Amino acid sequence: MPVRSMTGYAQLTHQVNDRTSFSLSLKSVNHRFLDLHFRIPIEATALELKMRRLLKEKIARGHIEVSLSLQHGDSGGFQLNHALVEGYVRAFQEAAERLGIVSQPDLNVILRVPGALSGDSATLEEATEQIILSQLELLIERLNHMREEEGRGVDRELRERMEGLSHAVSEIGKLRVLVSRAYLEKVQSRMNELIAGHVDPDRVLQEAAMLAERSDIQEEVVRLENHIKHFYSLLDSGGEAGKKLDFLLQELNREANTLLSKTAGVAGEGLRITELGLLMKSEIEKAREQVQNVE
Repeated sequence: MPVRSMTGYAQLTHQVNDRTSFSLSLKSVNHRFLDLHFRIPIEATALELKMRRLLKEKIARGHIEVSLSLQHGDSGGFQLNHALVEGYVRAFQEAAERLGIVSQPDLNVILRVPGALSGDSATLEEATEQIILSQLELLIERLNHMREEEGRGVDRELRERMEGLSHAVSEIGKLRVLVSRAYLEKVQSRMNELIAGHVDPDRVLQEAAMLAERSDIQEEVVRLENHIKHFYSLLDSGGEAGKKLDFLLQELNREANTLLSKTAGVAGEGLRITELGLLMKSEIEKAREQVQNVE
């Protein structure tokens, strides 16, 4: 399964019989979890749980807006509670005027108010429910296809960022020996200062150990390479990878920060590593912007 974006839209209209039809739409944007919001008529309220279950089976993450509207060729057995609906509209308009808000009431919302509609057909027939569910399944496939199309663009962008990171890490690896040599000279100079100042031997050993620990960036280079390989493998496997990719980018950023900290104050090639480290952080940040929209 390819990497999916969390952005997409799909819509369809279906004729149930000679007097009933419906329109169904799905709109998806990014979200940390699966967040479902429904706009459906009152007679389809009992259908929401089944629709919710089907969406959870097919979609892992995203803020999903589900809109269902029913069209009836005649009254369809419904009776409108004129007093209730008109009272709701008047109250809405009075509140809007009092608050200085320019707005109009939503008829779909009004008709979902308990008691606004009554009659023998105030609930959907089971056959109509099944048709809506089957069309919802088809619509989810369309939505996911669009999300996969969007995901291909995100995938290309992320691979470009990882390629830039790989080049930077490779160059840093080549500069590691030169930086270690510069650190060795710094350690020797510091040790000479301490010895000349008749500093306690234990202090000299502590300083030497601390500087030695900071002198090699091989561990950070290896971790960066491994994280990048893992990132590529997640892109290759696809599916629900957004959270894992985001975690890896956090780890990459942490290693880049450690590398920059270790090479701070080192002249010569250390300055080049600083430039490369800052470039890496820029690539990581750009990748994180893209990953926020990956399912």
